[in-house]
Amino acid sequence: MNDDYLWDGSGEPDPEIQKLENRLAKFRHQGEAPEFAGIPAPRQPRFWQRLVSSDWSSQLRAAATAAVLFMAAFGIFWWSRKPSTTSEPGWDVESVAGTPKVESSAFGRNASATKLGIGQTLVTDSHSKANISIADIGTVNVETNTRLRLVAGGNGHNRLALDRGTIHAYIWALPGEFTVDTPSAIAVDLGCSYTLEVDDAGAGLLRTTLGWVGFKLDGHEAFIPAGAVCATRPKVGPGTPYFDDASASFRESLSKFDFGASTADERSAELGKILAESRQRDALTVWHLLARVDESERGSVYDRLATLVPPPSGVSRDGILRLDQKMLDLWWNQLGLGDASLWRTWERSWSEPKS
Repeated sequence: MNDDYLWDGSGEPDPEIQKLENRLAKFRHQGEAPEFAGIPAPRQPRFWQRLVSSDWSSQLRAAATAAVLFMAAFGIFWWSRKPSTTSEPGWDVESVAGTPKVESSAFGRNASATKLGIGQTLVTDSHSKANISIADIGTVNVETNTRLRLVAGGNGHNRLALDRGTIHAYIWALPGEFTVDTPSAIAVDLGCSYTLEVDDAGAGLLRTTLGWVGFKLDGHEAFIPAGAVCATRPKVGPGTPYFDDASASFRESLSKFDFGASTADERSAELGKILAESRQRDALTVWHLLARVDESERGSVYDRLATLVPPPSGVSRDGILRLDQKMLDLWWNQLGLGDASLWRTWERSWSEPKS
């Protein structure tokens, strides 16, 4: 079909088109075409009228809004880069109850935030509590009868020293950027929240509620995942971590093994009880025991752990018996409690305090 047929009827018509025309023929207009009065052409608006027309005004409003947003963004950017002349170094501390003290200065709940500077001490008595805000790092809730010091702050190295008392740390910084010194171990945050207690004798207890924490002193280390607990003692360091739902007899034997047994025979007897009562969940404890028992007893610990959680590929009995670090870490990862590479990476980023 010639396309001209559709416009002026010339050319060869399409049969289907002709059929359609025949069907519609009865609706064809038979009279003359009506005449319509001429529609005057619209007048062009003047320039100022175009400016206030709806289209133009909406564009102007959009442009003005963009300009305001630009200036606001520029102002925020400029202000953020402007050196502060009023801020003071340190961490903000607020009273939650009573009147805690930073050095000799007491402050109450109605006072504005007080700064805890590097080297300064925060003390709460039996009636006071405090909250420490650490910008971009987290918060630390300080319970009654607590004494702590700010050792370092900023640049990825944030460090407290807990001399006595109880703190609850809620940390969302990168692993290894927040540590707490105690008289008997160093707690290294690996992305978590936890409670840390220290008594007047320097003994401590760490309980993890989210993520996991590294506990270390003089090469003696422990990994405490969520739901687990680990005690620590001066001159001994962290004991063997355990889940807090372990049986009372299991926990009692573990405490004696770590801190109470005075002879090799006593330790061996407690070890036997621990291995006999261990559940699959207690693989956490049994894995730690590999590095805590005498070489002659390591085989029995290996066998029990292999029963609870079979060793993964790349882990051999001989390697574990000689405490091959890579194999130990591979087996730890098999427990599903965290990645040991986090600890190995971040333990190099901080050092233990010199005694």
